[in-house]
Amino acid sequence: MRLIVSILIGLCFFTHARAQLNTQSKSYTYKDTLRGSIGEGRNWWDVQHYSIYVKPHFKEKSIEGKVDIRFSVVGKGQHMQIDLQEPMQLEKAYLGDQLLNYVSRGDAYFITVPAALEPGKEYTLALKFSGQVKVAVRPPWDGGWIFSTDQQGRPWMSVACQGLGASVWYPCKDHQGDEPDKGALLRIAAPDSLVAVGNGRLKKKQSHEAGWTTWDWEVSSPINNYNIVPYIGKYVEFGEQFAGESGMLDCRYWVLDYELEKAKKQFTQVQPMLKAFEYWFGPYPFYADGYKLVQSPHLGMEHQSAVAYGNGFQNGYRGRDLSASGWGLKWDFIIVHESGHEWFGNNITTAEVADMWVHEGFTNYSETLFTTHQYGVKAGDAYVQGTRSLIQNDIPIIGKYGVNEEGSGDMYYKGGNLIHYVRQLVNDDEQFRMSLRKMNTTFRHAITTTKDVETFWSSETGKNLGPLFDQYLRTTQVPTLEFKRSSSGIQYRWSDCISTFNIPVALFINGDRRWISPTTQWQSLAIKGKGAEIEMDKNFYVGFRELF
Repeated sequence: MRLIVSILIGLCFFTHARAQLNTQSKSYTYKDTLRGSIGEGRNWWDVQHYSIYVKPHFKEKSIEGKVDIRFSVVGKGQHMQIDLQEPMQLEKAYLGDQLLNYVSRGDAYFITVPAALEPGKEYTLALKFSGQVKVAVRPPWDGGWIFSTDQQGRPWMSVACQGLGASVWYPCKDHQGDEPDKGALLRIAAPDSLVAVGNGRLKKKQSHEAGWTTWDWEVSSPINNYNIVPYIGKYVEFGEQFAGESGMLDCRYWVLDYELEKAKKQFTQVQPMLKAFEYWFGPYPFYADGYKLVQSPHLGMEHQSAVAYGNGFQNGYRGRDLSASGWGLKWDFIIVHESGHEWFGNNITTAEVADMWVHEGFTNYSETLFTTHQYGVKAGDAYVQGTRSLIQNDIPIIGKYGVNEEGSGDMYYKGGNLIHYVRQLVNDDEQFRMSLRKMNTTFRHAITTTKDVETFWSSETGKNLGPLFDQYLRTTQVPTLEFKRSSSGIQYRWSDCISTFNIPVALFINGDRRWISPTTQWQSLAIKGKGAEIEMDKNFYVGFRELF
């Protein structure tokens, strides 16, 4: 488990009159609680390393394998909760040479371990598993194991399991708050005619049985369970070096053999992307493991140090500009977005999926910052403003804690616009940039929470941003600035918001940009002359209306 970073500055969470905070009512099962909480089967042991061996059977749509979980004892317990989703089956469990007993409870197994395990010491749990694996229907959204074929009819396999969970295909401690501190080894058995690619660096390949080759890939950094993913297909490789802030970064690209020339042309976008993100966020977080793009049989995913790419070697999101601003067609969405996750989601990881907005909101905003770096501030502003048409405001962005539930998909575009609001409050792009870099240093390779992130940005801006985060993360209402004219100027207030919402905003008054600090109570602003032209600065995702 990576260190849960806590910053000891308290944030107050507020009640309000006009908007409801996250009060979603939904029934949750024992299964939800097992998956989403750190209960007695999880709280006494800490994952240090995974060693995974997997052998897929393409025709049968089944897999078999072994997992060694090296863990440290951090408390007292005699039952280990090991997650493995049906229809996969756990066959055997060993601690050293001792065969262990276990019981199945749906998608989890509770293994009885010796009572004499000593706190502070490390042990290895060896597991054997097999079965018909859940087959992805519409990856990466409806995930699972992918049994596909390329254009020449050859097997092409991978996994997409974010949300669904890594336990859909291998036994593990399937909770986002416990990553293996010392990385993972992924050993992939593939037919001799194919190539297997995994996270990190290739350590060796060897044949243990006729017709099969095992490829050993190792990542040395902490890694999310769902990011540990095999790719198997008729791959070829090419690569380059990126002269980055922390030295020479090894960049490797694995694509289907007949797509090589397209990839060489499209992947020239990687170096500008890395340059932009290192400028804004600091050094790429995984120099030791390298950077890879791997062509995948689905659209894409942020698989750490082995980013899944399936965007068809075209700009935009499958050729579409999600912002409708024109700027989203200047670059390849999957290269930019999924690589942005190396900083937000892979480097900085939240303890619970309920806080996934930290992953997705900041990564969504990385698209804006990339556009800004390449084409200027006005281009970046137009891009982020254009994404607002995709915001649903259906349910709050933060989900329910302890039951493995994410919040609204608005964590992407609304989350990005929330960060854009914070950037306006900083009102100094160099200071904002240094804060983003500091964020990636403060939470480097660490588990964190929404509260930590809120506290960090309140400290960086010198303002209590609690009401801002409450409004945008915990309600579905967009705050509206109301104003009405008077003989001496205007009166203004916030509405459609929590009662404590008091966040500054900028207006254009007769073309001049002016900051005001509204609350939910009427305030006055003197303006010389009658009939002033009053407009909202479009960089703020807020409503705006004049009352007559």
